[in-house]
Amino acid sequence: MARTTAARTAGRVRWLDAEEERSWRGVAAMMHLLRLALERQLERDAGLSFIEYHALARLSEERDRALRLSDLAMLTNASLSRLSHLVTRLETWGYVRRRPDPHDGRYTQAVLTAAGHRKLVAAAPAHVAAVRALVVDEFSASELAQLGGLSDRIVARIEASCWKQELT
Repeated sequence: MARTTAARTAGRVRWLDAEEERSWRGVAAMMHLLRLALERQLERDAGLSFIEYHALARLSEERDRALRLSDLAMLTNASLSRLSHLVTRLETWGYVRRRPDPHDGRYTQAVLTAAGHRKLVAAAPAHVAAVRALVVDEFSASELAQLGGLSDRIVARIEASCWKQELT
């Protein structure tokens, strides 16, 4: 299928001009290096991967600190299989437990435990400091608002595209 799609689009590609390519390469480098820097910070300071931290954080934001595994997979941009392995790891450490969804027993929820919440609270200050140092403090308030708006536009385009289904 990929060959068919590639063959169909090869004749109508709008190649990037020099400025577009420079800008794109900057965005690509930023995405890669920011994720790597935050991954390393979390590993060093909290013993958590980026996705582990993100899963704990998302669970902590829920009223009952629980989400269906399928919803958590979507929110962390992980496949259900990858998320299942992640939740198993977090369960082993005592940070998460599984339970049947109280509204529909066909589903399973991940629930943040008290130990998981303590781990998240302990990890958050260093993580926020890294986010500030690498991104937030570099910009004025208006620049940061502009960056947020631009990021939101890119996310919306991704979510509206057929690629979103292939990413999850």
